[in-house]
Amino acid sequence: MAEEICYLTAREMARMIRERELSAVEVVEAHLRRIEETNPRVNAIVTLVPERAVEEAREADRRLARGGEVGILHGLPVVHKDLVPTRGIRTTFGSPAFRDFVPEDDALIVERLKRAGAITLGKSNTPEFGAGSQTFNPIFGATRNPYDLSKTCGGSSGGAAAALAAGMVPIADGSDMGGSLRNPASFCNVVGLRPSPGRVPTWPTLVPWSPLSVEGPMARSASDVALMLAAIAGPDPRAPLSLSEPGEIFLDSLEHDFSGARLAWSPTLGELPAEREVLETLEGTLGVFEGIGCTVEEAAPDFSGADEAFKVFRAFQFHLSYGELLAEHRHEMKETVVWNIEQGARLTPDDLARAEKARTELYHRVRKFLDLYDFLLLPTVQVLPFDVEVEYPTEVAGEPMQTYIDWMKSCYYITVTALPAISVPGGFTPEGLPVGLQIVGRPRDEVGVLRLAHAFEQATGFEGRRPSL
Repeated sequence: MAEEICYLTAREMARMIRERELSAVEVVEAHLRRIEETNPRVNAIVTLVPERAVEEAREADRRLARGGEVGILHGLPVVHKDLVPTRGIRTTFGSPAFRDFVPEDDALIVERLKRAGAITLGKSNTPEFGAGSQTFNPIFGATRNPYDLSKTCGGSSGGAAAALAAGMVPIADGSDMGGSLRNPASFCNVVGLRPSPGRVPTWPTLVPWSPLSVEGPMARSASDVALMLAAIAGPDPRAPLSLSEPGEIFLDSLEHDFSGARLAWSPTLGELPAEREVLETLEGTLGVFEGIGCTVEEAAPDFSGADEAFKVFRAFQFHLSYGELLAEHRHEMKETVVWNIEQGARLTPDDLARAEKARTELYHRVRKFLDLYDFLLLPTVQVLPFDVEVEYPTEVAGEPMQTYIDWMKSCYYITVTALPAISVPGGFTPEGLPVGLQIVGRPRDEVGVLRLAHAFEQATGFEGRRPSL
């Protein structure tokens, strides 16, 4: 019974709590049992607050019994990425330097989830400072993929994705700079949306003007991602890039007629290597879009300059965010984080000028391309989930990777465009490994991206396949 509760959709779970077919206490206790059963093998949730969660669930039930107003996530369990400050709950950033850090304030995204009625169960695992799409750190170790415990769950929101796939929570928050909401969603057969910069305002942050890193929702379906987005989107004066539309716009139905829509399918963005199994799996599903009335053509805009722009602005952000920690905590920081910070320290005005020019030119090339096509489709990740003991792939389809992030280009090239992008379950290899399909939309068109993802889900049912834990 607990497992069946845990694999309800978030929307159905919220409805049943509101209509008192299930109590919030029953839901929270079912998820805590699920965590007890599965987390020792997966290691997705690294700090758990069960007594606090049960007490909050009791209060949620009392509020409902009194006839009080409740939020759209009332009674739903959630975990927060261990990069996100949570008042009174340990937040380590995956770093030994913050092993025992307990924030005094909640991040804005946590505030909004609480206001919508979600109940915090704890924190999800992340690599040190969110660096890299493989979730491991020296405090908690590695998070394993629920579909194959010998494989990585991806990252950096890997604990969140693994917890969703294993039925430990119905919704989870995450963040995305180079693919950290999309990559683990692909590896774990769940849905991760990278919203437009400002759609989900970020606070606190040392880089409030940067469009590179965003926070966003993860769930097991596009519909549940939309529900969570409705709770966390909307403007806030603490976030200068925040968009003005209220989150309620994401509560409308995702049903949509896609007859006549033009989709561009790009297996490689013109230049990127990709594993054969990834491409074969996704190419086998393209007929689904034709079945719902779309035209699919192989095409891609020119992504030249994307690599340099991303790496320059990433290094700049690492230097700004963590440069002051380096002098005191270098011995506690992993090599790749130190490298990224030092790369940022060496940047020149000319480096930043070239990157800004490249980013601007790329944005306009892609914008004009999306005047011709409604959406761009491509693999979320160029590789399959790899061995959990491997820090990062050093080659893709025989092509050597020069840095620890080069294998993530199919995600971070899209980051540079500032366009909304979602990873939706795109099928499985014969060995049972998940493969994600990335859908990229026009500027600030999260609604369109969610609708197409929902239509694809309804036609395939891939998201309904559970791991055998």
